[in-house]
Amino acid sequence: MDSIDRKIINRLQQNARVSLKALAKECYISPPTISARIHHLEQLGIIKNYYTLIDYKKAGYHIKAFVHVKVDPKDKSNFYKYIESIPNVLECDCVSGEFSMVIKVIFESTELLDSFINLLQRFGKTNTQIVFSTPVDVRGVSLSEEKA
Repeated sequence: MDSIDRKIINRLQQNARVSLKALAKECYISPPTISARIHHLEQLGIIKNYYTLIDYKKAGYHIKAFVHVKVDPKDKSNFYKYIESIPNVLECDCVSGEFSMVIKVIFESTELLDSFINLLQRFGKTNTQIVFSTPVDVRGVSLSEEKA
């Protein structure tokens, strides 16, 4: 990756809908070259996906929480299948420490969160933190545009 690729990635993380023409102008190269670079970054797996970030509260999901689960290693395969099937799960990470999984979830109500946790407890002990506020929302990583 060179400085132009990093500039393209930074700009796409700010706005994935930015036009090729605008990117080309910012990078001082032609739109077809921008398109080819983006395609190459996608092929390398550096750009994994594009998605729309919504305001969950405005969409009716007023409860955001982090659920920690202590999953027995022999149950991980079944746990992964289960957790992947739950649309309210935004992210699930395997982590170090007392709990082996951290799950970021959103629900319309605490009652629905409670029902989810009750089902989740078949995989092991849980610990839940409900989010009060989010001072730093989801964002990309800013790549240095200087020569490496």
